[in-house]
Amino acid sequence: MKSLFIINPRSGGQSNTFIKEEILKIFPDAAIKFTDSAGHAKNIALKNADNFDAVIAVGGDGTANETASALVGKKTAFGLIPRGSGNGFAREIGLSLDPLKAIRQLKTAKKVLCDVGEINGEFFINLAGIGIEAEIAHWFAVHGKRGGTRGWWPYFKIGAKKVFYYKPKKFSVSYNGKKETKKPLTLVFANGRQYGNNFKIAPKASFSDGLLDMVEVPPDNFFSMLLALPSFFSSRRQPFDRRFTTKVKEALVEHERRIVYHIDGEPRMTNKPLHIKTVPRALNVLMPKI
Repeated sequence: MKSLFIINPRSGGQSNTFIKEEILKIFPDAAIKFTDSAGHAKNIALKNADNFDAVIAVGGDGTANETASALVGKKTAFGLIPRGSGNGFAREIGLSLDPLKAIRQLKTAKKVLCDVGEINGEFFINLAGIGIEAEIAHWFAVHGKRGGTRGWWPYFKIGAKKVFYYKPKKFSVSYNGKKETKKPLTLVFANGRQYGNNFKIAPKASFSDGLLDMVEVPPDNFFSMLLALPSFFSSRRQPFDRRFTTKVKEALVEHERRIVYHIDGEPRMTNKPLHIKTVPRALNVLMPKI
């Protein structure tokens, strides 16, 4: 398998340069490129995808999203060596979080066609959403990365502070022939089941059902969210007793003011309505044999 590895050298607050040598032990003919800025992984993948059987991201959810987005609709397979803080997509497909084990898993992995989600023309492989987790992602992007701070602890601190001050926003959602006004704590469109760290927001979501799980968490879960913040980083407890899940092919979210949303954990901001849809069987994913 002719493979290109795209390495984010500093994802997850850790150096990943050592991984090059480990990759070449298992894939001696691999091409390896390093990213130097946000968006670079996508550009590398777009320029090189047609020349390789697989393009493999080495990094966190952002690097994974960028690389996978460039491969949607192509025969070229998407692979991942997880090096982020949450690693939601990697956990869902059974990849080891030990990079050396993940490299060996990729050597014998099989191609599986998976769905992707799309929101206002951008693809997501795992989750997109609006609400408190999008606000936390936005605050983290603005404040949490100062001084190179990464990992789960800054997310925890920002999340704990944001929970106290967050006021749910009102918007209308059109889906499955309905139009409803909602004011949730969060509204998630899930292709996969979890944010990361085994925190499963959509336990019945599937990468291969041609649908997204639209999960609404109502605002009366406020204190559950506060108490559950530590469980975002473990699998011991699922905090939301009340959540409403609907399978959708597409949805339209309309709002009166500028809104913050996230795509695989990366924050966005817009004044435009959000058009969310599923793109069935659009991405070849290298999945480890179990």
